[in-house]
Amino acid sequence: MKNEGGGSSGVTSAVKPTNFALLSEGCVSYILSQTSPRDVGRASSISRGFKCFADSDAVWERFLPADYLDIIARSVSPVVYSSKKELYFRLCDSPILLDDGNLSFYLNKKNGKKCFMLGAHALSIAWQDTLVFWRWRSLTESRFSKVAELLAVCWLEIKGNFRTKMLTSATSYAAYLVYNIGEISHGLDFTGKTLVRHVGGDDDDDDVAKTVYLKPPKTGGGLQDGCRDGEVMMMGGGPQRRVDGWMEIELGRFYNGENAIDDEVEMCFMETRQLHWKSGLIVEGIDIRPID
Repeated sequence: MKNEGGGSSGVTSAVKPTNFALLSEGCVSYILSQTSPRDVGRASSISRGFKCFADSDAVWERFLPADYLDIIARSVSPVVYSSKKELYFRLCDSPILLDDGNLSFYLNKKNGKKCFMLGAHALSIAWQDTLVFWRWRSLTESRFSKVAELLAVCWLEIKGNFRTKMLTSATSYAAYLVYNIGEISHGLDFTGKTLVRHVGGDDDDDDVAKTVYLKPPKTGGGLQDGCRDGEVMMMGGGPQRRVDGWMEIELGRFYNGENAIDDEVEMCFMETRQLHWKSGLIVEGIDIRPID
């Protein structure tokens, strides 16, 4: 840099840090959109000017699915939003009902990947239309208008099918049976089997069947089916309590490839071996969401 006498020294000036204010909105928006919703939220706290970029529609539209307009057009009620950021968090925090109201859609808040839940009416439940075995009822805690309540069956079989082209490509998914157990129940502490498989796919691509409990058996006195204490989690596990108050068990996992082929996945829960009488199960649906 120049000295006071007008000459120059051998020391060069330090390079000044880049001023983001000099970058175009499109450039900053592109940079932010290559991160994650969480990173953008942190970036918005850097400065008032940066927050303007971080909250822009150009950034948040990149976090929404490419077909988000088609999806929200199928909502049973209007989806109101004033910005793409507001829409993003609206879809993360408040699932919307699609088509006939038996399919729910929402986004994974961490990465914007698509999640769906099939309502009980969209499932195939053995004997579901026989009133002495099952009944349909409304519950305020359910997102769907009706849930299925088990009155009495020996053969318990619940299946759901879903087209994979509706999901986010190049993503590993898991399917979960979402349910509750009534105040009075019977026979639900016996083991059941779960399976997730690609319909018509190779056997090697299918998830292996797992043994699970809808209702964990009492410990300390030996478990049904000859199982010992501590084996429940090794076999596949018991239920987990969800933030919405329901319970869930994982049915299995599958991978949705990059080419978004119109494949079909079948998800099953069944207890058809012991044939004990069962009652008190309340089925809300099957949740399909990415594996974190």
